[in-house]
Amino acid sequence: MRSAFVIAIFLITCLAGAGCTSNSIPAKSTYSVDSDGVLTLSCAPETTSEVVFFSNETYTKSRVVFTTKSGNVTTYLAAPKAPKAAFVYAPGAGEKLAGHEERMVRFASAGYAFLFVDTRGNGGETAGLHFSQQLIQQDFAKFGKGEMPQYYLSICDLVSARKLLAGKYNVPVYAIGSSNGGRYAAVAAGIDPEFAGYIGISTSDWGLLDSLREQGVTGDPIRFAASIEPGTYIGKITPRPVWMYHNATDPIIPFSSGRQLYGKAGDPKNFTEFSGEHGINPEVDARIIAQWA
Repeated sequence: MRSAFVIAIFLITCLAGAGCTSNSIPAKSTYSVDSDGVLTLSCAPETTSEVVFFSNETYTKSRVVFTTKSGNVTTYLAAPKAPKAAFVYAPGAGEKLAGHEERMVRFASAGYAFLFVDTRGNGGETAGLHFSQQLIQQDFAKFGKGEMPQYYLSICDLVSARKLLAGKYNVPVYAIGSSNGGRYAAVAAGIDPEFAGYIGISTSDWGLLDSLREQGVTGDPIRFAASIEPGTYIGKITPRPVWMYHNATDPIIPFSSGRQLYGKAGDPKNFTEFSGEHGINPEVDARIIAQWA
């Protein structure tokens, strides 16, 4: 949120008026963005390899790697033999697997498959840039040349994860994300109608689109900014459910920003305050599991 103005200045001055529809390249993911900034993705099929590193009578933990034309994406899965539902989790900035292993076991023990996606550039095992001014500059340059931005590839990764879980278990699959991950997950759920619903924790719009509009910017910078904002898609999730969780005193993403994004969602939806500071925590886990139970 704090870097939105700097990023906005870059978008105003760079590549204004450039075309942004991708070329169709076989075996690669492609995209188009309409005049309102709504993204449509065609995500190429991906091959996966799975290595089981723990298994007991209750659940199995494994490492699943997606092989893509743009680099491998690492994920981690914890699941019972016959889950009741599944979750594709997009972590917040800098969140590593180590901080979620107990969570994965908690969900699996309750009867749900939980897939942690090591988002591109988030500092884990998957290469790329984290969400920053540098990434926006890189992605907007690619957008202007009709090439595939990393941001869009990260959405395809979540869609591919959904397809994997749906095929593996034949159960509803929900997009869930915390903080920055909640933004990615909202876009994925809005674009892919096969997601059963969306859960966002301590999240909001990026704020880039509003910043550009306030400056009177038009054209491709607006289209690109709209294409990455959760608010462009969250209303498209209906009639699938939207659940959002936010702490009233969140020190990183203001509570009011979370409420603003929630206001763009259609019914059915639910907004819940929780205690803590910022991001998913055991209280939110318990509330989510109780909601599904």
